[in-house]
Amino acid sequence: MAVELPTDYKPSETEEFLNPRQLEYFRLRLEKLRADLSQELSVISHPKSEEGGREGDQADQASAETERDLEQINRDRVRVLLRQTEQALARLQNGSFGYCEDTGEPIGLKRLIAQPTTSLSLEAQEARERRAGR
Repeated sequence: MAVELPTDYKPSETEEFLNPRQLEYFRLRLEKLRADLSQELSVISHPKSEEGGREGDQADQASAETERDLEQINRDRVRVLLRQTEQALARLQNGSFGYCEDTGEPIGLKRLIAQPTTSLSLEAQEARERRAGR
């Protein structure tokens, strides 16, 4: 059951957390993000076959290798973002969207607006980063 949203709708802290309008807002944002990332992934050039010494001198070869590395990094980045977006859409479907996967507490509207793919509250994210830094 889709909820119609005004074109200028923005979730507000004064509303009930993750009411149907907010859920529809995030669903639309995540679907747009998924479409944008899919489009970006489709236009990123695919890895070129190794052409060995056909690229000219060492400087040309190094430049071409750097370009290939940057393309691979960008492809990987887009794939990760796309996977996170798919996971957020799945959480919307199963009712766990907006709640921290570590604590079960609400993530917070401001954080969800800034990062709709997040699955952790700010506190849980910081705790994970502190543990990883040990």
